Amino acid sequence: MEPSSAKAKPQGRLLVSTSLDAKDELEEKLERCVGIVQSLTNGLSEREANDALTANVCKGQQQHEDVCLGLFCLVLTDPSQAQRSYRDLTLLSRDGMNGVLVKINQILMEKFLKLQDVSRTQLVWLVRELVKSGVMGADGVLMTLMKQIAGGDMSSKNLWLAENVLDVLLDQKEWLVKSAMLVAMAVYTYLRLMVDHGTTALLVLRQKEVDFCISMLRERFMDCAVIGRDLVRLLQNVARIPEMELLWKDLLHNPAALSPQFTGLLQLLTARTSRKFLACRLTPDMETKLLFMTSRVRFGQQKRYQEWFQRQYLSTAESQSLRCDLIRYICGVVHPSNEVLSSDILPRWAIIGWLLTTCTSNVAASNAKLALFYDWLFFSPEKDSIMNIEPAILVMHHSMKPHPAITATLLDFMCRIIPHFFPPLESQVRQGVFNSLTFIMEKRVLAHLAPLFDNPKLDRELRSMLRERFPEFCTSPSPPTEVKMEESVTMEMDNNVLDKEEGCYDATEAAFSDDEEEVNNKGKKQREFRFQPIKEEIIEEPADITPFQDQLEDVMKDKVLQLQKITTPPLLSSDAENQCEVMQDIVDLILEDDFDPEQMSTLASCLAELFKGHFRGDVLPDEITEESLEESVCKPVCLVFRNLCTMQEDNSGFSVLLDMLAELYQKQPKIGYHLLYYLKASKAAMGKMSLYESFAQATALGDLHTCLMMDMKACQEDDVRLLCYLTPSIYSQFPDETLRSGELLNMIVAVIDSTQLQELMCHVMMGNLVMFRKDSVLNILIQSLDWETFEQYSTWQLFLAHSIAMETIIPILHHLKYKEHPEALSCLLLQLRREKPSEDMVKMVLSRPCNHDDQFTTSILRHWAAKQDDALGEHIKTQLIKNNNQPRKRQSLRSSSSKLAQLTLEQILEHLDNLRLSLTHTKNSFFSQTPILQALQHVQASCDEAHKMRYSDLFSLAEEYEDFQSKPLKSRRKAPASSPRSRKGAAPPATEEDSVSSSASEEEDSKPKAPKRKRKCSSAVGSDSD
Repeated sequence: MEPSSAKAKPQGRLLVSTSLDAKDELEEKLERCVGIVQSLTNGLSEREANDALTANVCKGQQQHEDVCLGLFCLVLTDPSQAQRSYRDLTLLSRDGMNGVLVKINQILMEKFLKLQDVSRTQLVWLVRELVKSGVMGADGVLMTLMKQIAGGDMSSKNLWLAENVLDVLLDQKEWLVKSAMLVAMAVYTYLRLMVDHGTTALLVLRQKEVDFCISMLRERFMDCAVIGRDLVRLLQNVARIPEMELLWKDLLHNPAALSPQFTGLLQLLTARTSRKFLACRLTPDMETKLLFMTSRVRFGQQKRYQEWFQRQYLSTAESQSLRCDLIRYICGVVHPSNEVLSSDILPRWAIIGWLLTTCTSNVAASNAKLALFYDWLFFSPEKDSIMNIEPAILVMHHSMKPHPAITATLLDFMCRIIPHFFPPLESQVRQGVFNSLTFIMEKRVLAHLAPLFDNPKLDRELRSMLRERFPEFCTSPSPPTEVKMEESVTMEMDNNVLDKEEGCYDATEAAFSDDEEEVNNKGKKQREFRFQPIKEEIIEEPADITPFQDQLEDVMKDKVLQLQKITTPPLLSSDAENQCEVMQDIVDLILEDDFDPEQMSTLASCLAELFKGHFRGDVLPDEITEESLEESVCKPVCLVFRNLCTMQEDNSGFSVLLDMLAELYQKQPKIGYHLLYYLKASKAAMGKMSLYESFAQATALGDLHTCLMMDMKACQEDDVRLLCYLTPSIYSQFPDETLRSGELLNMIVAVIDSTQLQELMCHVMMGNLVMFRKDSVLNILIQSLDWETFEQYSTWQLFLAHSIAMETIIPILHHLKYKEHPEALSCLLLQLRREKPSEDMVKMVLSRPCNHDDQFTTSILRHWAAKQDDALGEHIKTQLIKNNNQPRKRQSLRSSSSKLAQLTLEQILEHLDNLRLSLTHTKNSFFSQTPILQALQHVQASCDEAHKMRYSDLFSLAEEYEDFQSKPLKSRRKAPASSPRSRKGAAPPATEEDSVSSSASEEEDSKPKAPKRKRKCSSAVGSDSD
């Protein structure tokens, strides 16, 4: 084998990997499928090969999948066969290419950066062919591909991807306009990319982008208008381009020229931008890293993660434009759960502060500040979320003490943007900012704004401007009250670590509150935090389906309007039954042969809007009975579930209803766990839980594991009781998806309380729930070591409720460090004390590093020595002799890493010496056992002088045993009770038999002392005495 290079070497045909990387599972599977296809077609003509593949596909679902994936892989890896392989794929696929689309999405989301150049080129070619063929679902794939075009990246690969995707959109314009969401996503993407493509070398590409965006905005403006206020922000950035300037004039002065339904700029600015658009400008890798920082990284430990992100994505001058995308994503998409808000996880404002302070371009810095305040300008408490405006106020608040210049810059920007954003709308902007500040105080994000607006650290001119603009917020409360701040650990700004800010949210209704303050001996304040979530008031508004209803056919439109009429508050008791009747009529219309599938998306949008009230509040009844469960599933949306349950999977209507649910899932993700609840709670769905797998495969995700985890996560965030109710069924019905990793388990233990934990343990004990199995339990327990304390204790309690042998998980000891993993060590210790020690257990226990503060090994050995001394003695003897026979060079290392890797003789002796000391003043006779003494004698005979000196007390036990063995037989019979322990302390009480020959015993006991000082001649002395 050739020596491996440091650079990446392609080891497979699909992905680039280094020689040290493990084989990728997906690549391995695809290559296996290629092998199947080639074995079926080698040496055959095209016609014969096609017949062979067709015959194989007809054998079953697995053969169909293997052939399709094999042809798909050939398309990606062999350009010379791509055309033929794609043709065969279209002919052989029996699921509308759904399996292939799922794998394309998986590669785009997880493997795109690792694709070899040929595979990347072929993947784009394949997407183009799918679009040409009009394959259902190709629009979703194209949106995912667009997401891989990174903002602020001027590399040749990124520019090539941007141009090729644009060519697909331009070439297939008729197909494009059929998907309103794809039109809006494409316009949003290329308006943003235009900013990066302003150099002379890229003018041709930018002109193509301009022509495309102008074409879509003028021809399909209302499709683009769904973007909302961020469409205006993007258009502002490219307003100096001549064609865009003309569009701006129409936008401002002649809105009807763009669309009769468009009333003007204010219509866009008051519409909140969907998180779909904000997320589409971050690549999957960026999004994963950012979500990791905001959900897993502890506040104060973020520096290395930020430095990595900076090096990877923000190190060039062109990449500065990406900061706006990141800030808009953090404000509009990253909305932490209550559990995260109450923890010490890195807060959003700290990341935004870092992005602002590390910006190296004035233009980019100004755009970044606009991105931060953009939702403030036309904020409406009824439509917008407190989470969108919270980061800006917290950045200013927390920067006041360590970096007042940052706070001053942001406050100045907030004041000046009011008259300068768009003068004709100055009063609306002023009202939007005023609404934002008022809502911030109402939600108690900050107790009062006077300490921020009228702070002595701000210069006089700025304070004067703030008093002029916002007099209502510049007066201190009377009587004066302390304004408490959110506890701050550190914020990485200008690459410096800031001093800790003490305090917390002053919140009677929101965030943290502190009831007591204590000052410890060092003078530091100790506060007990109590978290209360920010509660947004739910205002029931009539469902608005105006944008969608005109796209429906007349019969369907009438039914939808009828449904809207009886779902509009206030509702009567009889309305639920009427809603179900109308919903059944709609389902019947969907199942008719002449139903147009292109209306599915529009109908799903209408239903999602009409049923939005059904997805609020708790699903599970307070008292669970058969009657209450049946009543809880008598909702109109459940009629789709019920119809699915009554159909056979080979029924044509079955797939139509699945498509309906998949579309509805895109509009309302909660539909997933509602389906799971229906399948468990409804009598009509008994034994139909596998239906969920068909639903998962029909969704855009296309993968059961991903879909299940997303749905359970949504359930966890909405209703913990329902999560616990569903858990037994989910684990029993989908063991391969739930038991192979700790993802679902972590979701559960992160939110349950002690009562729910006890209920789950009872389910396990009764055999209704299995949460661990032997092949994966060790990996899951290792994963849990990074979880919170209560989560770990809960995990161990659930594990101990199962009947899994300790030998299965005892290797976890190699991963446990006494300072970092006290939860796992304490649970393991309590369980080991109930077990009879086996050889593997003793070996693992002895292989722990020797540390003065780590009492784990000594405590369990002492317990076993008292309760299971015979078994423990034999196992320790085995380990001593086995390790004593190994080469000395393997036993000389004493680093913790080597100790974890292998048990050494020195470790065993160290642990035994600690055990000896712990038993010194007890009556335990463990070290008087023959196996232990024989083993020590064996080791002493071959070890070096350093070890003999270090463990002299331990080896002295063996010496006494050796001398005892060398006594005359008559003497040894007279003193059976003597033991090596006698030299360490008071002798045991003499028995009658001992006292008969006391003088002989005393005389004999005194003899070993002389030869002990001269070990080298002990054998000679022994023979002389005999």
